[in-house]
Amino acid sequence: MTEVFELTVNGSRVRVETYPDTPLLHVLRAELDLKGARFGCGMGQCGACFVLLDGQVVPSCDTPMWSAAGRTVVTVEGLAPGDALHRVQRALIEEQAVQCGYCVSGILVSAAALLDRDPAPGEQAVIEALDRNLCRCGVQRRVVRAVLRAGSQEAAE
Repeated sequence: MTEVFELTVNGSRVRVETYPDTPLLHVLRAELDLKGARFGCGMGQCGACFVLLDGQVVPSCDTPMWSAAGRTVVTVEGLAPGDALHRVQRALIEEQAVQCGYCVSGILVSAAALLDRDPAPGEQAVIEALDRNLCRCGVQRRVVRAVLRAGSQEAAE
C-alpha cells in the first residue's frame, strides 16, 4: 500500500506518494525529475547515486523512502545557490577532471560534504572521502587535485 511522505529536497518541501520501500533514487529521478543522481550498481557501492541526507553522504539507490521521511535531502542540483556553481563544481571544470560524467554527481556530493566538514582538507582526507566513489574513466588524480583546489580557494577567501 502506498503512503504519503514529506521531505525537504534542495530546500523545497515536497510530498510524494509511493511505497515505503521505494528507493529514494527512484523518487528523485521519476517523481521529482532530478536526474543528477544516477543508477550505477543498485547496491550503494559505486557512488553514482550519492546524495546528502541530513548532511550525510548516502547511496540513494538503497535508501528506502520510509527512512527519508521528514528529513532533508540535497542532490547535486541543490549544492550551489541560484545560478552560481559550487566551488567543487568550479574546480572540477578548472582541472578538467571529468570525462564521461556518469560518476561526477556522486563525487561532487561526497566532495561537498567533505568541504563542509573540513574547508581546507589535505590530500589524504580527500582520498578517503572519495574512496566510495568509483570512476571507470581514470580521472581520480584530477578529481583529487580539483577538491584540493576548491579547499585552497576557500582558505584564500
